[in-house]
Amino acid sequence: MTETEPRTGTRERLLSPTYAAVTVGMFALIGFVAFEAMAVTTVMPTVARDLDGEDLFALSFAAPLASGVIGMVAAGMWSDRRGPVAPLLWSMVLFSLGLLICAAAPTMEILVGGRLVQGLGGGALIVGLYVLVGLVFPPRLQPAIFASFAAAWVLPALFGPALAAFISDTVGWRWVFGGAVIFVAAAAVLIAPSLRGRRTDVDVEASGAGPLIWATVGAVAVLALELLGSARGVLGLGAIGALVLVVLALRRLLPAGTLTGARGLPSVIATRGLMSAGFFCAEAYIVYVLQSQWGLTPGRAGIALTLVGVTWAAASQVQARLGDRISHVRAMEVGSVLLLLGVLALALTVWLDGPAVLAGATYVLAGAGMGLGYPRTSVAMLDASTDGDRGSNSAALSIADSLGAALALSISGVVFAVAEREGANPFLSVFVFAVGLGVLGVVTSRRTAPVRT
Repeated sequence: MTETEPRTGTRERLLSPTYAAVTVGMFALIGFVAFEAMAVTTVMPTVARDLDGEDLFALSFAAPLASGVIGMVAAGMWSDRRGPVAPLLWSMVLFSLGLLICAAAPTMEILVGGRLVQGLGGGALIVGLYVLVGLVFPPRLQPAIFASFAAAWVLPALFGPALAAFISDTVGWRWVFGGAVIFVAAAAVLIAPSLRGRRTDVDVEASGAGPLIWATVGAVAVLALELLGSARGVLGLGAIGALVLVVLALRRLLPAGTLTGARGLPSVIATRGLMSAGFFCAEAYIVYVLQSQWGLTPGRAGIALTLVGVTWAAASQVQARLGDRISHVRAMEVGSVLLLLGVLALALTVWLDGPAVLAGATYVLAGAGMGLGYPRTSVAMLDASTDGDRGSNSAALSIADSLGAALALSISGVVFAVAEREGANPFLSVFVFAVGLGVLGVVTSRRTAPVRT
């Protein structure tokens, strides 16, 4: 049963005594994870060059997203039966272990392995937090708590890229991974007291190992797609089989109709996946292209990440303040359009070799779209959920988010390699692919209105 808002004469807020502890704990955890994400994106081109693994660049981003699907499914099933406490705690352990493996990695292959472990923890973490939101906060406060998740990216966005570049230049990129473990441990200390006694009171039957098996199939197939798709000859044809397996896994893991954009919850989940796929294709390559095409240093290129983080958070606050004055459907529609326009303008800037500042500005526009539409996909999903399926629906939303982005990144790696081999501009090819994803996101966002029964 979901906890209800206390009947008092005062208006409850996120930092009211009832919710303050859990709000601060969640904010800190998201903030520290955000710092790690910003930092790794900034230094990954340097890491790939140092470990002679530039051919695994896209895979280093796709790996944690793909393995995160397994963590999401496991955490969703676990949370529905026992509550989100244990999944959250174990997720932080796995996340930290993955960071330590990356910090000590002697080769790019081992670093990708560490990213896989990190992804398992990260996936479970996301679902655990979403379930906790549904249990603790009343519907009126849910847009605000999701907006606070975006706000938790502000300080990491402001200082993360510059600090990561400084650490990489002074003591080495390995400390970017290793140092983040300290922050995750600090977040665990903050959030642990607020987890006491948090569990569902719904007796949900175990769903069996089927979802976990399909999550594993989907994750492995996504990674195989990138590895096989970049190969020549017969091995390259194996990418087609991997893609088929990914589609089959998605059909098993997501609500019926998600892949075809059926109205209601399926399109909400599809919109989330497509927005993430288009945006994170751009994010993975924005620092890389600014360094390669315009010759910027990692620190200067990372400014784009700083600006987009602030813009995303600001747009999230705007949609939270608007509240019911803008419907979930409208917020997702406008957000998807802004994302499409941003990625399209970025592709045009790369094609025409415009100024570097314009490339960064277009990426910021895409961030504004994410800030406006992304939080509302979460709220719309919770509105369509009950106590018995909140965990599984949260997992489905996160699976579409993570596996959609992982699949897009794997395909982008193939596109990049083929374009480079054929003498085309590989960055332009990747961004054009992201534009196609943006178009699909706009289409599904227009089908997210609840189905009246």
